[in-house]
Amino acid sequence: MPFIDTPETNALKSKVEKLLSEIPDFTDENKNLKINVIKDYADNGNVKLLEPLLKNPQTKKAFFLPVLDSFVFNTAKFKEFLEYSSACNSYSKYLGQKIGLYMGDSSLLDRNEVVLNFPFKDCVLEGGQRKEDGLDTYYEYNEKKGEYEEKQSKRREVFYNEVLAQDEIDSLFSPKAFCNAKRYEKGKSEKCTKLNRDAELNKKRGLSEDTITDNLIIKGNNLLALHSLKKEFAGKVKLIYIDVPYNTGSDSFSYNDNFNHSSWLTFMKNRLEIVHELLKNEGAIFLQIDHHELGYITVLMDEIFGVHNKVQIIAVKAASVSGFKSVNPGPIDITEYILFYTKNKSAFEFRKNRIKSEYNTNYNQYLETHNTDDTSKWEFFPIKEHLLTSLNKSEKELKAQFGDVYKTVINQMIATYAFDNADNIISIRDLHKPTEKMKELQELSRINRNTIYTYTKTSGEKTYLYNGGAIAYYSSKLQIIDNEKCVTELLSDFWNHISWAGIAKEGGVKLKNGKKPEKLLKQILEIASNVNDIVLDYHLGSGTTAAVAHKMNRQYIGIEQLDYGENDSVVRLQNVINGDQTGISKSVNWQGGGSFVYLELAKKNETALEQISACKSLEELTELFDELCSKYFLHYNVRVKEFRKEIESERFKQLNLKQQKEMFSRMLDLNQLYVNTDDRHDKNTGLTEDDIAITEDFYQLK
Repeated sequence: MPFIDTPETNALKSKVEKLLSEIPDFTDENKNLKINVIKDYADNGNVKLLEPLLKNPQTKKAFFLPVLDSFVFNTAKFKEFLEYSSACNSYSKYLGQKIGLYMGDSSLLDRNEVVLNFPFKDCVLEGGQRKEDGLDTYYEYNEKKGEYEEKQSKRREVFYNEVLAQDEIDSLFSPKAFCNAKRYEKGKSEKCTKLNRDAELNKKRGLSEDTITDNLIIKGNNLLALHSLKKEFAGKVKLIYIDVPYNTGSDSFSYNDNFNHSSWLTFMKNRLEIVHELLKNEGAIFLQIDHHELGYITVLMDEIFGVHNKVQIIAVKAASVSGFKSVNPGPIDITEYILFYTKNKSAFEFRKNRIKSEYNTNYNQYLETHNTDDTSKWEFFPIKEHLLTSLNKSEKELKAQFGDVYKTVINQMIATYAFDNADNIISIRDLHKPTEKMKELQELSRINRNTIYTYTKTSGEKTYLYNGGAIAYYSSKLQIIDNEKCVTELLSDFWNHISWAGIAKEGGVKLKNGKKPEKLLKQILEIASNVNDIVLDYHLGSGTTAAVAHKMNRQYIGIEQLDYGENDSVVRLQNVINGDQTGISKSVNWQGGGSFVYLELAKKNETALEQISACKSLEELTELFDELCSKYFLHYNVRVKEFRKEIESERFKQLNLKQQKEMFSRMLDLNQLYVNTDDRHDKNTGLTEDDIAITEDFYQLK
């Protein structure tokens, strides 16, 4: 049976660690155990490993089987112990503060472990968990009372981090079958057995003619879903946005166990490697995170996407210094970060994006041209002077009229006057990359004050030089944004222009945490995508990315493992199709329409995990045991008879419910969570003819 943390197991850990650390072959220069080397020695039955283990009574009893007058080394049990033992620097146990991209005897980037399960932070698991008033009910064994107590927490998650070694996942990344496919359109939904492939549209966007053109929402483990997308969408996705699990350990959601740095980095690495393959050569990825893992994820992104493809790290103002946060010690944390990388920086199309701004006081002169090209007749006036003249008022009169608020009023009046007369409002600015001829004229304008010199480009565009600088018109700052003419400025790497207030109800779904403003996604899509480009979000959550992409006429693929109930992305996208007017709808003149296809990865052992999660007591787990053994795929090293005895033992009963569930979950073969496409015709999978049809159509199988 799988190892668990008990006093006996902990004592064994210490003993094994001490024995192995004394053997030079098994430690590196930092005295860390070389796990892969030890496993090789175990597989080969090397005497350097077997002898010390056999001589020690404790390890002899644990890892050797008595056969007649001899002892046989239980290789599988020993390797399993290494895998789950924190003494051996395993990712599958929790290493506390042991962090970085170097673990044990090898780099994180060279290791092939896979972190399989990790629900996102702002949702509840499916599988029958009770939820009342935002609280989830769970049961915990009280040793003093000798009974289980009902407790509640905010969205407590009960999945476990599972880390699989490469030799355990032969078929893990095989394409998975789909089931329960449904097409949603305005006011209706229906079964779907065939996907759209618009040849003309694909031609326009430079993709193969048979590429799927439907919007897709996929329910299931995102790592496996991403690998299932590979055949159809490799090299076709233009933009990826992900709001990843922040791994704070202190937010309003309860993470499953201790999702430590090394496991979190492995989790991220697994998924970033496959999405790098999905991304177009001219594509980009935007990864949102807070400060807790910013340094480590930046190093990981540098390695996977290349430091030369890093565009910038954008700081986003995500909150205000108000309320309870303002009483916290130290600087108030109001900032999140977006890592912006391209797949190939030289191929990426960079755009200068503008955002709404306020009046720029550098534009403080009024240029009266008297509608003539004769620059000698042009006249310059301070903007306030020209404003007062137009009002036929003196400054003294206005001060008397407005008193203490005069400064505020006059500044507002100047801003309005500049906006209304933008073609005549100017600033004298420095030249940007001037030619030699422009430099000559610039110097002449310095010498001959109040004289305008004209430089004409080959394009016919004219630049006017005045008093050592170039005349810049305020009208160049005015543009249409969100259907409104406004003052603008160039977008920088600090985004404080997007309000997070009131976003909880955007899209008709209510999530108080983890949700991002539609305007934020609109900004990102404008930077890095065009109409009809493919946008991917594999931490979809409540569906903000998909909703914005839909309203902006991008094709989207969203992946989510968890069930949000009435706050689900499917609900939100139905609202979008039916004409949702929240978020960015008014700014893009959204009226509804379009469609999307919902697909589920066909479950096998995933269903068993959900059943385990839903159990409220040991009694329910015990009742489930026979079904698990007969209906699902067990891990190769599970001995059913021994495990049955174990769950009836007093020591097992002393474990809390969470630990008991973990033990049950470890019975299952995690390589068999979902149905492989190759098994679609197996009657034991439970796939219907419609499921088989949509699977074959997705992968274009005959």
